[in-house]
Amino acid sequence: MTNPLDFMAGRVAAGKMSRREFIGRASALGIGAAMAGTMFAQAARAAGPVKGGTLRMAIQGGSTTDNLDPALTTNAAGLILIRLWGEPLVELTDDGGLQGKVAESFEGSADAGTWRFRIRSGMSFSNGQPVTPADVVATLERHSDDESKSGALGLMRDIKDVRVDGQDVVIELSSPNADLPYLMSDYHLPIQPNGGKDDPNAAIGTGPYVLKEADMGVRFVAERNPHYWGDLGHADTQELLVINDDTARVAALQSGQVDMIDRVPPRTAGLVARAPNINVHKTSGPGHYVFIMHCDTAPFDNNDLRLALKYAMNREEMVDKILFGYGSIGNDTPINASYPLYTPLEQRSYDPDKAAHHFKQSGHDGPILLRTSDNSFPGAPDAAALYQQSAAAAGIKIDIKREPNDGYWSEVWNKQPFCTSYWGGRPTQDQMYSTAYLSTADWNDTRFKNEKFDQLLFAARAEIDQAKRKQMYVDMGQIVHDEGGLICPMFNDFVEATSTRIDGWVEGVQGQILMNATAPLRMWVNE
Repeated sequence: MTNPLDFMAGRVAAGKMSRREFIGRASALGIGAAMAGTMFAQAARAAGPVKGGTLRMAIQGGSTTDNLDPALTTNAAGLILIRLWGEPLVELTDDGGLQGKVAESFEGSADAGTWRFRIRSGMSFSNGQPVTPADVVATLERHSDDESKSGALGLMRDIKDVRVDGQDVVIELSSPNADLPYLMSDYHLPIQPNGGKDDPNAAIGTGPYVLKEADMGVRFVAERNPHYWGDLGHADTQELLVINDDTARVAALQSGQVDMIDRVPPRTAGLVARAPNINVHKTSGPGHYVFIMHCDTAPFDNNDLRLALKYAMNREEMVDKILFGYGSIGNDTPINASYPLYTPLEQRSYDPDKAAHHFKQSGHDGPILLRTSDNSFPGAPDAAALYQQSAAAAGIKIDIKREPNDGYWSEVWNKQPFCTSYWGGRPTQDQMYSTAYLSTADWNDTRFKNEKFDQLLFAARAEIDQAKRKQMYVDMGQIVHDEGGLICPMFNDFVEATSTRIDGWVEGVQGQILMNATAPLRMWVNE
């Protein structure tokens, strides 16, 4: 006689029984709801992706001041949106390698000075228009234009020429760069019709979805792209809510309003994980929570003042009281052990005496204003208060201004001279440094400009001897550590959560939030 649970699992695997029906029948057999939910998830996962339904998510970071131009995207909500409708030339694999998207293949010259990308044939944009190599060239040209203010501008500085050659796009560099394909995976670079020059906000791309509703900073709705070429995007509809308040975002998941959230507060992650029908996921990586100073703005244009503020930071306390075990200590560089060519520097420790010495040497007198918001990173106001206390022990007075969540990324970050912020990290050291520390990078949010650093960065790109290249990155890290405007007390884990209504989560995916922002594309609704 067939075991009724095996029969039910088979029906789930065949797509003929919903979660609701499974749990109802399991309950009739005397099985608790939590156990039944786990059994259903196991059966659904074995069955593979299910097509249909609406996947709902709540993401932080969005603002009413945002727009849909990928060049200007600065936050998590914008990143998720780009993944829904657009694709770059290449994308990261789960283990940090590369896979083709708009480009089906790529290869470099022997000296890595010229790169050739073969554009996928038969691909269409969501408006039905064929994708051509000329669209790719136009996209790269737009993001190379200083007027674009693109977040990828720093990555494009070394491109000397880009042109069409049949079905290929050829990129010639001013100096060789073995990491050039990784740069092309940057989320600011989805391929758009005519590069987005005609309408950068149109949200027309080659991704699995078409954006149907957009209320900036509030709500977005996307539906399947009928012209999509790939196998991602299992839900018929994607709904994205911007909920910047941590408590409200968690409550939306617990109440069933949404199926997926980013940034579960570390303080409450353990409690959330114990809730029924919720799975909490933790992924380590290159993300880091920071305090950034503008090196070209008084009083932060004085390196003694910058060193004083670095020595006034109690990093261990930050990790313990802000991350609650979901992360690791930082050392005033953006690079940690998640990068393949990482070499640790001597750890800077909290030292009120050294902080007081450098503060006196700076000649500065008076309070220092630090701006913060929950939107910058989870627990940022609390982190600012801890920093205020540790700095006070060195005789440094820090005044804290709590800014509104809405507009933080457009009005405070990269504009105000001292504020809390975060970086999701990048796949390679070259990409991280090129995006935020190269003198000419538009997202150089510490206004750090160092000629020796720039020279080392360009030299490392062309260096094929890995030992020499690794030492160059050590030297670059030391310069940022000793002279930069970055105070990096901690590297955060990505702590996120999904309801058991959806399935398909893959643990340990490298990159940005929510499985490198592919979770909405790779997960499916199981009821």
